[in-house]
Amino acid sequence: MEDRPKNKRTLAKGDGDSREDRLRAALRANLARRKAQARARDQKAQDGESDTSSDTGKDDI
Repeated sequence: MEDRPKNKRTLAKGDGDSREDRLRAALRANLARRKAQARARDQKAQDGESDTSSDTGKDDI
């Protein structure tokens, strides 16, 4: 039989380091994007609360 790694985790040490660095960078970018989205939602909700008191969204007939 061939001697080959059974999974990708058994790759050479150098390959694993660059993979871990890429994963860390991707996680950081994802976290930053999610925080920005949450801030935008919170800001929109705060803006919406102040506007809803003056406008009901229904037309007067």
